[in-house]
Amino acid sequence: MFHEDREIVSTLKQENKHFHNLFEKHNALDDKIANEAAHLSDAELETLKKQKLKLKDEMHTMINEYKKSAH
Repeated sequence: MFHEDREIVSTLKQENKHFHNLFEKHNALDDKIANEAAHLSDAELETLKKQKLKLKDEMHTMINEYKKSAH
């Protein structure tokens, strides 16, 4: 996730608590999906994936805002 923006992600994780929390929640959901997918209903899995995507979208927005402010 966000490999091309690795440095920005690292900076935001250190400087922005909200971004750090989003990042941690995203990783936790990723782990849950990977480890529990076989035991979840399709609806539960879909819900988790949508939550994960929402977090990713929010982080992406924050990364883009950081890029704009850095110029």
